[in-house]
Amino acid sequence: MTAPVAPEADWEKAPGLLDGAKELTLGPEECDLAYWFTSVAQGTLRDRGATGHHANAVTPDFLKAPGPLREALILEFGFRALSEELATRLLGHYVTIAPSIPEMEFYATQLIDEARHARVFRQHLVDLGVPQSALLREIEGMTQDYRKRVLDPVVDFTLDIVRDKADFPGGVGVFAIIIEGVLAPAAELSERKWTPLSPATGEISRGTAIDEIRHLTVASTILRDHLVEHPEYTPRLLEILRSGVKLWDELPDREFVIHREELFQEGMFKHADLIGDYEVWPGVRLLDTTADQRYDMAEQWTDEMADVRMKYMGLPVEVLASEAGA
Repeated sequence: MTAPVAPEADWEKAPGLLDGAKELTLGPEECDLAYWFTSVAQGTLRDRGATGHHANAVTPDFLKAPGPLREALILEFGFRALSEELATRLLGHYVTIAPSIPEMEFYATQLIDEARHARVFRQHLVDLGVPQSALLREIEGMTQDYRKRVLDPVVDFTLDIVRDKADFPGGVGVFAIIIEGVLAPAAELSERKWTPLSPATGEISRGTAIDEIRHLTVASTILRDHLVEHPEYTPRLLEILRSGVKLWDELPDREFVIHREELFQEGMFKHADLIGDYEVWPGVRLLDTTADQRYDMAEQWTDEMADVRMKYMGLPVEVLASEAGA
């Protein structure tokens, strides 16, 4: 008899990333290895394990031909593939220093999730026409500057906490509140904007978003419970979060995102017939948005998610206010 799939991991029933991350409560005891094998591997990934999308969800031919949309998607998924690869490597340290079995099992599953995300992003580039034999070189070439200027400082910051200081709750805070808390809304935007253009691309983003709900909510529960048991750790966590926010404020992430959003902007009008009146968020047609508006909305989603998760953990939201916006 097949075990039932948890609603938040069910392809049809799972909420969107923003709603799920703000409304669901999950803990490591629930999201253990058994949960992953049944609800994730046999639920979320059923018929989508190899590519991240169903065989019936195709990549349209116009995305395989040279043009701004194809370039935007290659950059977006190339950057996301590298980000997920580096996240996978970081998570090995979380598994090593996890204080108990539930946390160890959860972070072992998150490690697999992030490795899978990196793989499906890479393989989607092959669907777009990037030769398999040149795939890794292509990704390395297009992401070299982004890695040096944006990702490497974040990796170094995280390694100092989880590898050098072996600070597990601090590492959980960095990954959930700073890294994924900032990148998850961009993933939500990716799903929304590509869905009317490419069924395959939309499904890949949908599947990764379902995983991110679990990552964000379980991490929040781990931190909440740790602070209840060890309230004396609160100042240390707040110090880490302030430092993480300061770091993000100093990184030039926007210039990389805006570049590919401008390419998307140019390309989407060439396929306006496919997009039509599709709303990228309630009351706003995708065709009526600009690159800056989409970026700013992702920033707004970041703030909304942070507000809910910080209150859930009993922490002051003001800690995450950027200096630029203060």
